[in-house]
Amino acid sequence: MQPIEQRAMKPEIIKKIDDAGVIAVLVIDDVKHAVPTALALLAGGIDNIELTLRTPAAIDCIKAIQNEVPEITMGIGTVLTTKQVEAVAKLGVDFAVAPGCNAKVLKAAQENALSFAPGVMTPSEIETALEYGCRVIKYCPAEPAGGLTFLKNMAGPYGYLGLTFIPLGGLNLNNARAYLESPLITAIGGSWIANRPLIQNEQWETITQNAQDITNLIAEIKK
Repeated sequence: MQPIEQRAMKPEIIKKIDDAGVIAVLVIDDVKHAVPTALALLAGGIDNIELTLRTPAAIDCIKAIQNEVPEITMGIGTVLTTKQVEAVAKLGVDFAVAPGCNAKVLKAAQENALSFAPGVMTPSEIETALEYGCRVIKYCPAEPAGGLTFLKNMAGPYGYLGLTFIPLGGLNLNNARAYLESPLITAIGGSWIANRPLIQNEQWETITQNAQDITNLIAEIKK
């Protein structure tokens, strides 16, 4: 059997994610921090983000980054409802992801032509994702679920389908290499790179350094 037809995410978005190797995962509480965070990440070599819908400021943050830092590949995280799918699709974001695998949300993403990666932690969730043409899937929470060892075993029966995963949860610079060296991984999700306290305290230089550290590691691995 050939790899599954990719219907859930546009090929150009898959390539951007795969080329980058990392997606910075952000929780931003104040819109004034949106553009400085994006610029700090860009200065460190990261141009793929997942801005989560966990704060009242999230939508305004998305708009600010789109308007002022168009180089950023704009991903939206914590997309839990069909209404959120419709809202972010109207903003013209590049892709969206969810921590879980909700069939109604996946269907809404298809209907709104929104590139989407659901979150999985079980084979049943992988199979739900397959029903909606997902080839790129979020693995969350990665480390608490059993890390790369668990993912390799869970993904084994589906290996011939050409699936790749974005692990998120418990990753950091110390354990990133093992994930990045696995052919199962298209990119890692990095919530440590620009975590909430760093953003709240406007520690832009630290964010840039964290971004540079992981992009240096990715460059080394991809040599």
